[in-house]
Amino acid sequence: LGRSPYWFTFSGGEPTLRKDLPEMVASAYHHCRPGIINIPTNGIQHKVIPDRIERVLQAAPKSEVIINLSLDGVGLKHDTIRGVRDNWSHSMITYAALRELKKRYKNLTVGIHTVISNFNVDSFPELCEVVQRDLKPDSFITEIAEERVELDTVGVGITPTVEKYTVAIDTLLESMRDKQLTGLAAVTQAFRRQYYDIVKQTLREQRQVIPCMAGVASAQIAPNGDVWTCCIRAESMGNLREHDYDFGSVW
Repeated sequence: LGRSPYWFTFSGGEPTLRKDLPEMVASAYHHCRPGIINIPTNGIQHKVIPDRIERVLQAAPKSEVIINLSLDGVGLKHDTIRGVRDNWSHSMITYAALRELKKRYKNLTVGIHTVISNFNVDSFPELCEVVQRDLKPDSFITEIAEERVELDTVGVGITPTVEKYTVAIDTLLESMRDKQLTGLAAVTQAFRRQYYDIVKQTLREQRQVIPCMAGVASAQIAPNGDVWTCCIRAESMGNLREHDYDFGSVW
């Protein structure tokens, strides 16, 4: 990959399940020196995650490390959507530990990430209130649930209507209206506001309303070595294992 990637996401599944996650980040930091390293987590492994993330922070001292805790609802609602008992309570323990880490590591951003789907669109205002009033993360971002080949959700009908999505996202924007953000969180939120408007227009018009930059601005590498331009279509351009792990030749 070389020094090309500025934003490097270690995604999943659940990235913190890997015991060698800190070593993976250390390798990426050594070879690529990304400005931002982003890791999402479901927060379930509350006894393991804090130490693993601290080692990540130590491995990448000059990168901004963003840990996004995934929340889909409040309390039992979250557990039901995720299908894991006590997920919410374990996530709250993890979140508190991450906030403690932030006191010692200036390069840590602790965020909360929600996917708005037909499972939680009606209850999203409650989650929004709890996040903004009680948790107060550095950033709170959402994405709309998409039918993706990667996630085997094509035809499942998880995407909310434009009317329901608009109500949910306007609740978020109103709650953020007077919030003073700085640094990376402020820049991210500015891009997110534009994203929310584009999602509304896309749902309303049922078409691609802006040029797609997949394959130019971003790339995905699947666990089996396939290189994708786009995580929605998940079409392989080639496999790294068949090209001596030379990303450039596949690209």
